[in-house]
Amino acid sequence: MPEPMTTPRTDVHTHTLETPGAVLTYDVRRPDTAAGPPLLMIGSPMDAGGFADLATHFTDRTVVTYDPRGVERSTRTDPSAEVTPHDHADDLHRIIAALGGGPVDVFASSGGAVNALVLVATHPDDGRTLVAHEPPAVDVLPDREQALAAVADIGRTYQARGFGPAMAKFIALTSHQGPIPDLADLPEPDPAQFGLPADDDGSRGDPLLEQNLISCTHHRHDLDALRRAPTRVVIGVGAESAGALTDRTSAALAEQLGTTAVTFPSHHAGFVADDHGMQGEPEAFAATLRQVLDGDT
Repeated sequence: MPEPMTTPRTDVHTHTLETPGAVLTYDVRRPDTAAGPPLLMIGSPMDAGGFADLATHFTDRTVVTYDPRGVERSTRTDPSAEVTPHDHADDLHRIIAALGGGPVDVFASSGGAVNALVLVATHPDDGRTLVAHEPPAVDVLPDREQALAAVADIGRTYQARGFGPAMAKFIALTSHQGPIPDLADLPEPDPAQFGLPADDDGSRGDPLLEQNLISCTHHRHDLDALRRAPTRVVIGVGAESAGALTDRTSAALAEQLGTTAVTFPSHHAGFVADDHGMQGEPEAFAATLRQVLDGDT
């Protein structure tokens, strides 16, 4: 009679790490038996909690998640200082060094994918495989001038009018299908249609709208460094994201890297069980990610 299948026991340990300008908090899920190198799951501004569902499907791997600087448990020395993808990439490099060094596997989502691409370009020996899921690499688009102008307008709106009006513009932009029109031709979205407040409560410091939005989307990627790196770079797109901004940036970036984007189940956050009402498909997403990491696709 065959032995029953058992799930490896996984111990979760939380660590802190001082880096220039920040104190980072990261979690290490280490099973009693691990196959392969550590797997980092990272986002920006998504924190470690956003990857809790996905991590449960990789109990045979050491899985590392973290809160980016300025998000949740990770603090910044100077909250007013600019934060760039290079800052985030250096943080990731230091976490990898604290784990014992690379190469590691990385699954990176959205702004985290931008930061991970910078990690590969600047620390090419840190990664074995990088799966960069829907990076908002706006600079690679043929309509980058219009798209970057729209992003800059979101930043100005946040500073002038607060969270609700700026987030409404962000949702409208990221949901727009096809090339981005000139800024003057973009409609002014009503925050109420997204369930957002129209009034400005005076607060600022949002990790997305103030800290990461401009530096992430405006970053110019070193495509030559990415092509030279020993890290295998796979660009991922969501099946439900067709025509949206990050679908288009992903396809354009994959083309410039000489590859083809891999389609993952669901949407931009398809690896979560429930993201503010946006139900993903974490089990199917994890199966596709495992295939990519194993080199089967």
